[in-house]
Amino acid sequence: MLALHSYIEHTMLSPLITAADVERLAEEALHHRFAGLCVPAYWAKKARRDLGSSSVKLVVPVGFPLGYQRSEVKLRETEIALADGADEIDAVMNLSAFKTGVMAWVKGELAQLAKCCHEKNALLKVILETAYLSDEEIIRACKLSQDAGADFVKTSTGFAPAGATVAHICLMRASVGPEVGIKASGGIKTLAQAQAMIEAGADRIGTSSGLAMMHEGGHP
Repeated sequence: MLALHSYIEHTMLSPLITAADVERLAEEALHHRFAGLCVPAYWAKKARRDLGSSSVKLVVPVGFPLGYQRSEVKLRETEIALADGADEIDAVMNLSAFKTGVMAWVKGELAQLAKCCHEKNALLKVILETAYLSDEEIIRACKLSQDAGADFVKTSTGFAPAGATVAHICLMRASVGPEVGIKASGGIKTLAQAQAMIEAGADRIGTSSGLAMMHEGGHP
C-alpha cells in the first residue's frame, strides 16, 4: 500500500498566510508525519520552532516565484533560510537567463546554491516552471540542474498558468535517472492525481491539499 504521507510536502505559499496558519500547518504535518512543510521564508523560524526535532523537513522557497533575482540575492536568501532552520531549499531557476541561452551562467548560479545548501547538510530543489518550457527545454534544464549539483528538480511554483503533469514527470525522470529526486507541484489536489505523479516517478508531492488526500485515503 502506498505510504502517501511520506511523499507529501504540506504547502502554503499564499501572500495572506498568517502565524495561525503556520501553527496549524505544522500541527497537521506532525500529525500525519508528512515528508515536509513548505512555507515562505518570513515564517521559517516559527515553523522550525513548531516542528521541533521531528522528521518533518522544513522547506523554504528562494527566488520565488519568478526566479530572476540577482544571484547574490538568491544566495543570501538561501543563507538566511538555512540559518533560520530550513532543511531544504526550493529555488526558482532563472528562466529569463535560460531562455536567453546563457546556460553556463544558469548552471553557475545553481551550483552556488547547491554548494551553500550542501555545506549545511541541506538539499537543493530547482524549480523549472515546466509550464513555460518545451520538452527539449525541460530535458536541458533537468540535466543542467543535475550537473550543477541539485538534489531534486521540481515542476512548478504553483503561480504559473499550469502545474505538474504526468507527461512532464515522466520526461523529468527519464532525464535525470535515479540519482536526482523529482518533486511534482502545482495543481495537485486529489489522491488520484498524487498517485499518478508518484507512479510516473515523483518522489515528493508539493500540495496544499494534503489533508484532503489523506482523508480521501481513509486517514483521519
